[in-house]
Amino acid sequence: MTDATRASDAIRFENLTLGYDRHPAVHHLDGALASGSLTAVVGPNGAGKSTLLKGIVGALPPLSGHIRLSLGRPRGAKARIAYLPQAADIDRSFPITVYDLVCVGLWSRAGLFGGIGRKDRVQIEEALAAVGLTGFEKRTIGTLSGGQMQRALFARLLLQDADIILLDEPFTAIDARTTADLLALVRRWHDEGRTVVAVLHDMEMVRQAFPRTLLLAREPVAWGETDEVLTAENLLRARRLVEAFDTHAPVCARDAA
Repeated sequence: MTDATRASDAIRFENLTLGYDRHPAVHHLDGALASGSLTAVVGPNGAGKSTLLKGIVGALPPLSGHIRLSLGRPRGAKARIAYLPQAADIDRSFPITVYDLVCVGLWSRAGLFGGIGRKDRVQIEEALAAVGLTGFEKRTIGTLSGGQMQRALFARLLLQDADIILLDEPFTAIDARTTADLLALVRRWHDEGRTVVAVLHDMEMVRQAFPRTLLLAREPVAWGETDEVLTAENLLRARRLVEAFDTHAPVCARDAA
């Protein structure tokens, strides 16, 4: 690999295996996501899609191999990452207002106990306006609809101003208008040169809006231009691989390197 190629990578996987209880969920993944790329991660249920995002963000350590972020730096270096988990992973009973939820996006810059200054308040107002939530500042998150909650979470992502943005099923169970508005923000991030990776199930959306796709079935089935990846043959192979997966598959040894 040349230095020029390495420099263009936002995320590089080197013989990566991820899993739980040391049993593999994503097998020996090699390849890279280019800086500024817009990539969908697709595959059947149980294919390892969410697991891959958790590995990138550092919530799940590799069983073997490595994840390199931005210019070949190891995970934990100063590449800024914003991560939106699945809606089911978010506790909406927590008594927090929309304004306070969005403020969390400033923590990476201001620190947990950093004050909110005039400039910060302007940015928060702009983020809320960008997602159509002006006037919702004092609402508690438990009173929001699914679409409104997702808008608030996207406002938080806007404030994080990250180089790499990871989205886990960001358009699930929300209305068509909210989907269109939030997809426009994804395109904006792409136009700004940020690297965006989204786990998705809507293949038509992937074909229309995501130039590159990784098709997973616990192992990479196809990876590249979306039209070349989402073929009937590849999708059938992915489904068969997941259906044939042995839940008692051998344990992967953690790479000591």
